[in-house]
Amino acid sequence: MKYAICNETFGDWPLAKALQFAHQAGYRGWEIAPFMLTDNIREYSERDRSAYRHEVEAAGFEITGLHWLLAKTTDCYLTSPDPTIRRNTTEYLQALAKLCHDLGGRIMVLGSPQQRNVPEGQTMESAMQHAAEVIGGAVQALEEFGVQIAIEPLGREEGNFLNHAADARQLQAMINSPHVRLHLDVKAMSDEPTPIPKIIHDNADAMIHFHANDPNRQGPGMGEIDFVPIFQTLKDIGYDDWVSVEVFDYSPGIETLVTDSMHNMQEAVQAIDS
Repeated sequence: MKYAICNETFGDWPLAKALQFAHQAGYRGWEIAPFMLTDNIREYSERDRSAYRHEVEAAGFEITGLHWLLAKTTDCYLTSPDPTIRRNTTEYLQALAKLCHDLGGRIMVLGSPQQRNVPEGQTMESAMQHAAEVIGGAVQALEEFGVQIAIEPLGREEGNFLNHAADARQLQAMINSPHVRLHLDVKAMSDEPTPIPKIIHDNADAMIHFHANDPNRQGPGMGEIDFVPIFQTLKDIGYDDWVSVEVFDYSPGIETLVTDSMHNMQEAVQAIDS
């Protein structure tokens, strides 16, 4: 397993402190929420990008890419019926592709439920068409910068669009580009009626990134989900890319979330190996 962690986990910690602690815990991948870098990515200079990348890599990490792509934006919405907003969203994804490339990343996880939920009065078919138009418009930039978008299904607790892996696969097929693939998240998959290992197995051909967490919104192994069959399935399908920890409930404290998540994942792997 290659273990990564999302940078927003560390809140307002200085970058150097966060990197040192994560590295000591055993992580080697660094996943970035753009809003943790800047309020405006278009004003985030080449120098800033280079300096951030250098600091992360010098600390022994690989930047895996970006997630929370549309979070905290004000003029972006994936399924909007407004063509101007859809065009803005495409242009923002294009700008994110360059940012991801500049930082050394190669995957952009497209979740952001609050910027994609189906607007009132719009049909699901229309929402899918709008989403396909927005993402499809960014494909050329993805190709240019060597970046892939990983569409993320999310559970019903998060919203009403792309609640199942099958929905994300449908959207992926509508766009029909090798630069648009699938992301799977344990918390999200737990909301599906299909067992998590089967979802992983059935979507092995499309999955390029993976988030480890629990329905209780904390880290892997910090809730009721058994990660042994999950990691066994990842091994069975030959997945050898990043398993990235993403949490939402920070009440246990940063240190506990970071260290317990790693400990629990390593224990699951050891159980498989033994």
